[in-house]
Amino acid sequence: MPPTRSRGISRRDFVKAAVAIGGSAALSACLDRENPDLPQGTDDLSALPERQHAWNAALQTDDHGNDVPPRHHLLLYLDYAGDGTPTDADRETVETALRSLERAYPRSHEGDVGLLFTVGYAPAYFDRFDDPLPESVDLPAPEPLAPFEDPAPDEPDAVLHLASDYGSVVIGAEEALLGETTELNGREMDATFEGVFERAALADDGPNRRTGFVGEGLPADNQDVTGVPDSEPVPEDSPLFMGFESGFEKTQATEDRVTIDEGPFAGGTTQHVSTMHLNLEQWYEQDTRYHREATMFCPAHADEGRIEGTGKNLGNTSGVGACAEDVASDAREEGVVGHAQKNARAREDGRPVILRRDFDSTDGDHAGLHFLALQESIADFVATREAMNGTDAADEGAVGQRTNNGILQYINVRRRGNYLLPPRSSRALPTPRA
Repeated sequence: MPPTRSRGISRRDFVKAAVAIGGSAALSACLDRENPDLPQGTDDLSALPERQHAWNAALQTDDHGNDVPPRHHLLLYLDYAGDGTPTDADRETVETALRSLERAYPRSHEGDVGLLFTVGYAPAYFDRFDDPLPESVDLPAPEPLAPFEDPAPDEPDAVLHLASDYGSVVIGAEEALLGETTELNGREMDATFEGVFERAALADDGPNRRTGFVGEGLPADNQDVTGVPDSEPVPEDSPLFMGFESGFEKTQATEDRVTIDEGPFAGGTTQHVSTMHLNLEQWYEQDTRYHREATMFCPAHADEGRIEGTGKNLGNTSGVGACAEDVASDAREEGVVGHAQKNARAREDGRPVILRRDFDSTDGDHAGLHFLALQESIADFVATREAMNGTDAADEGAVGQRTNNGILQYINVRRRGNYLLPPRSSRALPTPRA
């Protein structure tokens, strides 16, 4: 766990590194540093929400009503270890293990997030069944969504997303589910994933364990990686590597909007995960502050000086709704269009159709982003990504396919995956009919 360029290692930096490494030694070291004082979870599991993705009620909100995401995240990619289709005994084992997590840690405690998690299933998982998924579920295999990208497809059987304000909680949950420890926060594990789930073997030797963080101070503390210039440019108070606020309440779909409302998976949702590399040398060392504001938000924001610092002054909305109609004219006249400006064209009734729960990463010692989005249908994500591509802006001639076209030139999509997050009652190895 190397120190940053100019600081001794901080607790935040240490915890991030421990989560990235994982394992029993990292768990022990992380517990020593954090020493979380969390109560145990509830014994009345019937009180938990049926929607796996119903996280917002457990999150803090800032002064503007924006949800504050958990600081530490882990994506664990899994394959079913058995042959053929899962058995009822396997389902019982998985459900018992997940309930053990819920009994061990609270969803939230005095403002901090104890443990939140979801388990989702890829199209490849459902291919083992004779019955297809119902028409109410839109879950295609992952594919490139722009002419300039060629991501590897992620097609494990399942992906587990663990999130907490404490790195030790994330590592502990992983270790307990995989059978590396029998006790979690003073509670015995009633079952583990052993013999039912195993770490996935992914295409192109993709990592089956991905980690990250989001929150004020964490990107600045962890910018000593490839993709960020040596000058330590990430603002100290930024929640993300690119230096601006994200997740404004009015620029997020509601949990209701992203929920499947009919069929056997009613109460569930779909999840898309893109793994990206960030290339920010030009962003920070060549581009002006004006250009960063124009390409992240829209030229009007930059022209009028609407953004102070990381953008906390914007409140609960990015304010780009009025810019959405100006994409073509900005491409012609300004020679630049904004990322948020383009995405605003994919809204319905003034709100986005996807709920983002993305987080930064230093996996592989490269600045990155795990872009995790929830939506009722994968088609909603595809429509949003098509708006982000800005093909019409590039057709105007003054904006390139990627250059000056939002933030496209600074991101490189490495992997993509699509998943179904069933409702909690059918989250353990579901059939296509739940």
